[in-house]
Amino acid sequence: MGIRLYSAYTPGTRQRSVSDFVEITSSKPTKRLLINKHKSVGRNNRGVITSRHRGGGHKKLYRQIDFQRNKIGVNAKVASVEYDPNRNARIALLHYPDGDKRYILYPRGLKKGETVLADREAPISIGNALPLTNMPLGTDLHNIELFPGKGGQLVRAAGSSAQLVAKEGKYVSLRLPSGEVRLVSKECWATIGQVGNADANNLTVGKAGKKRWLGERPKVRGVAKNAADHPHGGGEGKSPIGREHPVTPWGKPALGRHTRKKKNPSNQYIITRRK
Repeated sequence: MGIRLYSAYTPGTRQRSVSDFVEITSSKPTKRLLINKHKSVGRNNRGVITSRHRGGGHKKLYRQIDFQRNKIGVNAKVASVEYDPNRNARIALLHYPDGDKRYILYPRGLKKGETVLADREAPISIGNALPLTNMPLGTDLHNIELFPGKGGQLVRAAGSSAQLVAKEGKYVSLRLPSGEVRLVSKECWATIGQVGNADANNLTVGKAGKKRWLGERPKVRGVAKNAADHPHGGGEGKSPIGREHPVTPWGKPALGRHTRKKKNPSNQYIITRRK
């Protein structure tokens, strides 16, 4: 993937950058794999705003992604690489010999026309899925299961990959993109390789309107509000927040406060906390 820059012919294009989409081979999705996506726009069943700064945005159809890779022992051909409006990663369309079609997350380096396989004894090559116990140490992985058979839940964002660092007993140790080292059952499945579209984090939005296209509404800083509306508000002119640490509109500590529960049952599987 590369990044395409704009000439500064308007204020909105001065800093704007977008993907060059060179890896995309098809712009038309497969109809049988599309479903309608309801947008709650931050409202609950009574229409009351429960999540601020959401609303608007372009219409989207959800692409059904095969996170389970449960078509065991059948080679699939990569028919196309497509854009997915619901995630920053690309998706690849697989064609199976029996006529079945499925989307998977597009691994970096996978080419149109190549074949991928999900099997316990699958070769160690990009796009293949197999149990963690059958992978060599140092392998880069994505779409990792937390519970056997549930489907991949970890490492699905663009450009991300985890590394298999150790095997011991019923578990393997994975170094996740956050730096956390965690135990996962050796019977969980994962896909080999790094998720594509690695430059997604380097893109610049460029203008407020693009955020609106993505369904985000404007945010107002707390210090710009009245004292009745935010703990940081009030004061004369440009005043500081007036507290030792920043807080949310409801008085809870913000910006750096750890929110993970101290008695979370999954703590026993974490060897090294994330940075």
